[in-house]
Formats: sequence, structure tokens, C-alpha cells
Amino acid sequence: MKNILYLFLAALFFSCNSKEKQPQISDNKMPEEIRTDLYGSWVGDFVVAERDTTQPEKERYSNKINIVIKKITETEVTGQSVVAGNNRPLSGTMKRTGNTISFTLKEPGDDKNDGVFTFEIQNDTLLKGTWTANNPKKEVRKRKFELTKKQFKYDPTVMLPDNNMYVDYENPKEEEVTYEEENEGEETKDTTKAETYFENVYRMASESILKINSSTQKLKESDIKNLKKIDLEILRNTIFARHGFSFKTKTVRQFFDDVEWYIPISTNVDDQLTSVEKENIALLKRFEKYAEDNYDSFGR
Repeated sequence: MKNILYLFLAALFFSCNSKEKQPQISDNKMPEEIRTDLYGSWVGDFVVAERDTTQPEKERYSNKINIVIKKITETEVTGQSVVAGNNRPLSGTMKRTGNTISFTLKEPGDDKNDGVFTFEIQNDTLLKGTWTANNPKKEVRKRKFELTKKQFKYDPTVMLPDNNMYVDYENPKEEEVTYEEENEGEETKDTTKAETYFENVYRMASESILKINSSTQKLKESDIKNLKKIDLEILRNTIFARHGFSFKTKTVRQFFDDVEWYIPISTNVDDQLTSVEKENIALLKRFEKYAEDNYDSFGR
């Protein structure tokens, strides 16, 4: 009788342990990703569409924006926006109506510059839409954009295009100008009349920025000792532009936002810099402290 009882208890114990060791099957499945062909960077101009006209206009040109689509499912879309030194996560939804795919993506809302992106992707080639600021009192309340899909690839050999004028329009200096005009007529004793007025003059880079590659060429002091301050600044920042750095300062953005190969992808590229680039950055910064600029007048 005892043997039968022991066998019964052993069988019961083995049965309980077996049940505990069985794996639990979960009904939760990861949402299936769709339209992965739309993933990646969509790049173009971020144009002012609506602004507070009671405030002085601060923006003289359109910033370049990169909207990165990272993941799309039936219920959620995630990505990021990179523009003007800001790198913000995006989340929202996608909606399909016939052949039209529309998105509503929101920045987190914990920054004064955050807002909401609404856009459509047309023919899988053009991303077109608007951004609306969360804060209705911002100087720029709404922007529009038409972006095309581009793939970023670091290329240390790319140079600034030689068909642009690299003028620092963001930091003009006011200069007094005296204009002398000859008077006509025999009755006047003075033959000239002087008028004084003020005009804005600007810094302009030299052709050296189109010839010196600060990413591939290890610079020597003799290479840069006669350069203007603006030349040194542009040569240094071209290194960061090649790595896709998103510039916060307008003074720097004005030189790169119109450049075709420039794609802002990050607000920190320090770990991407090569040893040659790091050495050149240090040398250029040292010379910038003592370099000077000449100013001239240029049309906008």
C-alpha cells in the first residue's frame, strides 16, 4: 500500500513540474512593417509659409530640412526631423486613401520650436506638406516643403560649387559713404555738393575655399596664413558639412544649405572625424583668432 502511495505522489510531482517547465506561448506579435521602400532621408527647403508680420523678419533664406522615415506599420510611424541644428524624434500615423499616402507626425512637444508635420508622398518620389508650430505666438507659425529622397554618404572629396558667391549676408557692417555731385550753373560758387549716407557692406570668401580640401589635405601654416577669417571659417565648417552636421548658426548655414551634396543628418559628428580633419580643425581655429576680413558691398 505504501509503495502505491509513493508512486502516486511521485507521478503527481513529475506532472506538476512538467507543466511549470512548458514554455508560455504569447499572443502578442510585433506589428508588421510596411512600405519599407519609403524609409530613409527626404531632403529639401524648409520655406516660411506663415509668419507674424508684427515682428521684424529674421530669416532671409530657406533652411534645408531632412525628414527621416524609420519605421512604418499599420498603426504607427516613427522618424526624425533634422534642421537648423535641431534633431527631433517624430511619431504619428499613416493613412491611405486610394493611391494617396498621407502622414501626420508630431515632434515631442517639450521644446519651444516643436510642431506637427503633415505631408503626402506623391508617386513615391515627392514628399510634400506643411509644418505647423505648436506655439501660435512664434515668429514663424507655418512652413512648407517639397522633399526628394536622398541617401547620405560621407565623401571627403566633395567641394563647394564654384558657381556660388560666398558672402556673409547675416553679419553686415554699416559703413559711411560720402558722394560728391558736381553742381551746374555759373551763379554757384561751389562746384561740388557732398552727400553722406550709410550702406551695408559684407564679408566675402576668396577662391581659396574652392581649391583647398580640408578633409583630405593635411594643412600647413603656410597654406592658410594669408587667408581671410571667413575663408578659415568656411574651410573648417566644410569638414563638418561633409559628415552631414546640422548647423545651428545662420552664419554657417547660409553657405551650405544651398549646396546639392549637403544633407543634414546629425547634430554631433565628432566621432566620425578623421585624424587629418581633427588636426586641420585645430589649426584653422587657431588662425581664426587672429585673422581679419575686408568688407565690400554686394547685391542680394
